[in-house]
Amino acid sequence: MGTASSLVSPAGGVGEVIEDTYGGGEACEIPVEVKPKARLLRGSLRRVGASRPGGLIGASFKSTASVQELECVAEYERLKKEYEIFRVSKNNEVASMVKKEAKLDRENKRLRAELQALQKTYQKILREKESALEAKYQAMERAATFEHDRDKVKRQFKIFRETKENEIQDLLRAKRELEAKLQRLQAQGIQVFDPEESDSDDNCTDVTAAGAQSEYWNGGALGSEPSMGSMMQLQQSFRGPEFAHSSIDVEGPFANINRDDWDAAVASLLQVTPLFSHSLWSNTVRCFIISTDETQPEVDIFVTNYSPKLQRLCETMGYFFQVVHFSAENERPLKDVRKWEIEKSSLVILLLHLTLPSCLLEDYEEAFLRNPEEKPRLIYHRKENGGVSSVSVQQLIEQISCMNKAKIIDHIGGVEEGAYEIYNCVEKIIKQDILGYEMAELEGKDLGNKEESTTPEEVFGDVLWDAHDEQEQMEAFQQASNSTCELGFEKYFERLNDLVAAPAPIPPLLVSGGPGSGKSLLLSKWIQLQQKHSPNTLILYHFVGRPMSTSSESALIIKRLTLKLMQHSWLVSPLTLDPAKLLEEFPRWLEKLSARHQGSIIIIIDSVDQIQQAEKHMKWLIDPLPVNVRVIVSVNVETCPQAWRLWPTLHLDPLNSKDVKSLISAECNSANVKLTKEQEKKLERHCRSATTCNALYVTLLGKTIACVGNTGNIDETLQQCFQCQDTVSLYRLVLRSIQESLQNDKEKSLLREILCVISVSHNGVSESELMDLYPELSSAVLASLVHSLHKMCLLTYGCGLLKFQHLQAWEMVRLEYMEEGENVISAYRQKLVEYFTMQLSRDRVTWRSADELPWLFQQQGDKQKLHKCLLNLFVSQNLYKRGHFAELLSYWQLVGKDKSSMAAEYFDSLKEYEKSCEGEESMICLADLYETLGRFLKDLGLLSQAVAPLQRSLEIRETALDPDHPRVAQSLHQLAGVYVQWKKFGNAEQLYKQALEISENAYGGEHPHVARELDALATLYQKQNKYEQAEQLRKKSFKIRQKAARQKGSLCGFALLRQRALQLEELTLGKDTPDNARTLNELGVLYYLQNNLDLYRCYQL
Repeated sequence: MGTASSLVSPAGGVGEVIEDTYGGGEACEIPVEVKPKARLLRGSLRRVGASRPGGLIGASFKSTASVQELECVAEYERLKKEYEIFRVSKNNEVASMVKKEAKLDRENKRLRAELQALQKTYQKILREKESALEAKYQAMERAATFEHDRDKVKRQFKIFRETKENEIQDLLRAKRELEAKLQRLQAQGIQVFDPEESDSDDNCTDVTAAGAQSEYWNGGALGSEPSMGSMMQLQQSFRGPEFAHSSIDVEGPFANINRDDWDAAVASLLQVTPLFSHSLWSNTVRCFIISTDETQPEVDIFVTNYSPKLQRLCETMGYFFQVVHFSAENERPLKDVRKWEIEKSSLVILLLHLTLPSCLLEDYEEAFLRNPEEKPRLIYHRKENGGVSSVSVQQLIEQISCMNKAKIIDHIGGVEEGAYEIYNCVEKIIKQDILGYEMAELEGKDLGNKEESTTPEEVFGDVLWDAHDEQEQMEAFQQASNSTCELGFEKYFERLNDLVAAPAPIPPLLVSGGPGSGKSLLLSKWIQLQQKHSPNTLILYHFVGRPMSTSSESALIIKRLTLKLMQHSWLVSPLTLDPAKLLEEFPRWLEKLSARHQGSIIIIIDSVDQIQQAEKHMKWLIDPLPVNVRVIVSVNVETCPQAWRLWPTLHLDPLNSKDVKSLISAECNSANVKLTKEQEKKLERHCRSATTCNALYVTLLGKTIACVGNTGNIDETLQQCFQCQDTVSLYRLVLRSIQESLQNDKEKSLLREILCVISVSHNGVSESELMDLYPELSSAVLASLVHSLHKMCLLTYGCGLLKFQHLQAWEMVRLEYMEEGENVISAYRQKLVEYFTMQLSRDRVTWRSADELPWLFQQQGDKQKLHKCLLNLFVSQNLYKRGHFAELLSYWQLVGKDKSSMAAEYFDSLKEYEKSCEGEESMICLADLYETLGRFLKDLGLLSQAVAPLQRSLEIRETALDPDHPRVAQSLHQLAGVYVQWKKFGNAEQLYKQALEISENAYGGEHPHVARELDALATLYQKQNKYEQAEQLRKKSFKIRQKAARQKGSLCGFALLRQRALQLEELTLGKDTPDNARTLNELGVLYYLQNNLDLYRCYQL
């Protein structure tokens, strides 16, 4: 029988030979790859036919069929195995999916159960909240009743005390008369027999003791009503449980915090000094421009045409605007200056065209890549048809686009259009991102007037608040606490802590030391420790600056501290601006807050001896203070008033050698300067006298050595420093070294002009004002000079103004540049007078003009110009609205006008100004001036004269606007306040009701303006002893304020949650799917409504 090998194996093919293990058969060759059956058979037949001409004689099909069957069986088995494997895997997947489905069902049921539980909890808390509110209202009613009963008891006790004192005085007079008669009888030789002589001695002793006690009472201890501080324990004993659960009118999720927790939180939160973001460095919008030579035309057009517009925009909102730009030739030598300016900048603009010089890469990386505070950044890229930007420019644009670090302007067109496009974008960034201007404007557009937006007067009622003074104090505190050296203050901290823990009564603690001994640093560091470790302690501080500055005016200090007390008391009520009345009201507010506050109250005044007429205006320091109030003041040893030297004193000792070495080493290490042991010994021997071992001198000495660095001769510098035996002379050496580092005489002259102008000003000078005063002064040169002066502790920033960092620096400038006396000082003051007078002539009355110009006229003694300046209604309005009432009065007193004549002149000036007013806008401005005059006269106590301007303001607004306009309600409110103070309650009630009706029609029944009128009416009814009507209005006002605050907080919270949801919905990978975003949104809102802040924060941004 033939084989099929010839049929299945092609000629010359390679196959596998399989031997027959059973024997008797032939070895056959099985092909590795078998073709399909039909094709294989036909191929075999063709080969056989071709090899055998006779056809298919002798061919065998048996072997071929068996091979095909084997192949089919093998293929079948293979497919069967694959199917089995596929079936098993799919069954496993199905089982896994079933398990997952069951698990998800269980998880869904659990989450639904939790959601239902949370909803039940929310309903329960809501019911508890309503019950707590009801309990609070009942407690308020009981408290009002208690206050009424207490006042009644106080009046009865006062009558009883006065009656008994009169009886004691009568007995004493009778006793003295009897003693005189007895002496006369004894002088006549008549003996008087007393059958109870032994008892008589006792009785005389009793009467004498009573007489002594009576004299003490009559001396004033009981001649006044008992203070709130003396009754603090009594009030706390009547503090029922309803106060512990009463809700506080605050915003958002804090609406149902109990009073005890709230007091602790408020004490720690309100006293913390807010750190100002450097995006708005010291009240200044700073714009730093980085440009190439190709984009210099856009920079020139922007600075020349559009920078003044942005400056006026910022001035209207109380800020300065400063553009800083370094030319190409100034890039490299001013590396530290440019880095410092970028850190201070509010906005950085990078202007590119085709190329990017390598010298700008460092500024680009500092401004755009190292931007931890996420300050606004802007890139302007000018494109041209046919021009292709370099690879570096394209990579930079792509990098910023991917990182989303800045706004990019791609401009195709001319240079002027590009500069205008930059201006539009910068203006928008300033309004929205830096100042938040448009948001406030949108909030006030409901009535078509942006002046209806929230102002400080609305926040504090009728209280006039100066934000610049407050910011200046915050910056002074930050500056004093920025030092990292403690200088061995631990022993002083213990003494200050002992003062707080000491039992009352205790007089103020006097922290004394020489100039520059570190008193401000000690107090600021201790304040930080107290805020950290004693959150219940309330600290009110004030840092007094240079003499004759605003921070040294006693009336403004008392007003600021009183407003702080009102703020922490959560009470808003009218505050007088009369300095004499302020001195009376401040102790009362202190007693009110001390009676309510759970912890201690600490008042700290630094450099109190620099206050103008300190002994006269700080008499409250001598009076007994409430038991939980402590006062700490710092003074210089030489200028401390004699009456204060009897107080407990904490004297700062001179620095020891260890502190001197550590302070100098810290300054040298910051500049990578190493001193030899011999140099350190010389420094230690030099810093042993009283004038060379204080903190300021040693710090300045270390900075001088560090400034020389490794490039200069340190030994020569030390010899020069050793010749300076006090801080003023060392400051003079520092100034001369700065002068030597300048490039030319022009810069040296500008340095002198800058320091002299700052020294003769009232509160300092801004950078923009310096550039206006000296047109030849470029921004690059000014930045370099200010950097050098700031680095060496000569100048610092305060509310956007350049001022001297220490009093010794101011004295040094006077000695160095103004040795000729008053003629030089008068010349520089005249330069400032001309500048601010020019500002007034352009109708640009800013807070700077109102602060500086009258003060300069006062210093020059020019009463005529001062009188003319005061009659500028906008200057007086600016001073008054910022609370500088005492300063305004002092100017009028210098002119020689009394209150009545001053009021008559103001009224005549308004009449003359009214003749030139045309148009609605000018008439509205005139109405504001009349209202300001009326309020000013009311504070002066000229009630009869205050009615006329307020009535005129009301008439103008009714005519120019509309009788139902909200500004008409404002006029009615102010006029009613005069009648309340005048005791004409009927007229006041009618006006308040009209203002309330207008406010309800304009804003609706649940607006804060309506609450304000309700509070005014409640106060009026309380003065008339109509307590029930007053309480009803108080409740209604409270509900309105609480609801408004809750809506404001809720909207804020919902906005944050929605923003989080929108961000997650934009993502398509990972867990942050749209479903998860909606879940986060719903759960976050639920936790927010439940006031569960711990879980709520998990869903915040």
